[in-house]
Amino acid sequence: MQIPFRRATLVLPILIVCCILPGPSRGEEVRIAVAANFTEPVRRIAAKFERETRNTVKASFGATGMLYAQIRNGAPFEVLLAADEATPRKLVAEGLGVASSEFPYAIGKLVLWSPKPGFVDGRGAVLRSDRFAHLSYCDPKLAPYGAAAVATMRSLGVYEALQTKLVEGQDITQAYQFAASGEADLGFVALSQVFRDGRLRGGSAWIVPAEHYSPIRQDAVLLRSAADHAAALAFLRFLRSDRAKAVIRSYGYGVASK
Repeated sequence: MQIPFRRATLVLPILIVCCILPGPSRGEEVRIAVAANFTEPVRRIAAKFERETRNTVKASFGATGMLYAQIRNGAPFEVLLAADEATPRKLVAEGLGVASSEFPYAIGKLVLWSPKPGFVDGRGAVLRSDRFAHLSYCDPKLAPYGAAAVATMRSLGVYEALQTKLVEGQDITQAYQFAASGEADLGFVALSQVFRDGRLRGGSAWIVPAEHYSPIRQDAVLLRSAADHAAALAFLRFLRSDRAKAVIRSYGYGVASK
């Protein structure tokens, strides 16, 4: 159908204006690689961040060593939330991380936990007993919590005696699943996996005193390929906010003063 000339002269400018006007702002997507122990806290933090900024967060979880290997192989992440401070420093030294962006976002705590009430005592003496057949922990070569578990067992002098009972998970999530499902009677897991809003969510646990293992300082770093990524920079700022710190503390983590 032909549009009469006069009508066409009115319609055309309207169409042009519609093409020029910007659509609703959708924000950006930030892709973050997250140490498995921080799964639940980062989901709550990301939800708050998305509501406030209209940016979206896409998170991938795993052992820090595995995430490091993925980044080295070109995985498209903008931010790494590691379970240690060594990995972000290594990425910076290798030219893959932005040096000035490193900061500790949480201080992790190790816990010996069982889903059975009354099974784990308040001093970890169950480790010297014959009350269990299997004890889970995670790969000490890939996950700092696994290294902390080994250090604890060595500190207590039980590591060699427990060799036939150890069940190794690929990451802290798998170590927790082994214990939660009953495949292992108890396990060394992250406190954040069994702790919520200031209390143990169930079962019995021994929060391992810090003297038995090196501090688990968990650092964040912006990856070099995202040095100018606005949403990634905004997410890291949000992670340092009081709102994010409140969430982090609610899972039993410490928060560094730096």
